[in-house]
Amino acid sequence: MTPDALPHLRRARDLADRRYAEPLDLHALATEAGFSTYHFARLFREAFGETPRAYLTRRRVERAKHLLANANLTVTEVCDLVGFASLGSFSSRFTELVGVPPSEYRRRQAARGGPPPVPGCFVMAWARPRGEATVERADGSASGEKRGGPARA
Repeated sequence: MTPDALPHLRRARDLADRRYAEPLDLHALATEAGFSTYHFARLFREAFGETPRAYLTRRRVERAKHLLANANLTVTEVCDLVGFASLGSFSSRFTELVGVPPSEYRRRQAARGGPPPVPGCFVMAWARPRGEATVERADGSASGEKRGGPARA
């Protein structure tokens, strides 16, 4: 593989990361990279150590694990959201990669106890002060102004 091919392969991998829930096939990924289907599959495996299909499946299962642990969705809803065509294929691929069926994975995650992890961006948003803020004026005095405009009399 030439070093020039790597950016094209990354572009296809990024497409799989962004649109994993859509029915992506080898042809769509190869087109994104600008290679023929079989040449793309060969280069992708050489660059990333797995086939494009295996990468997409792993990406879908990773997202499914997150949804099963943190969202109040049925296994069927998770299956649909992550892009699997059937519940049977989702269950078998999930079990193959994770080691337990999706429902068992959810049960084990729930048994861990405690609230689900909260993303840092939400923590930061809730920690911000609300309402009026003290704004320092150019002359050194302070006023209780609402953010975004001067205080009204």
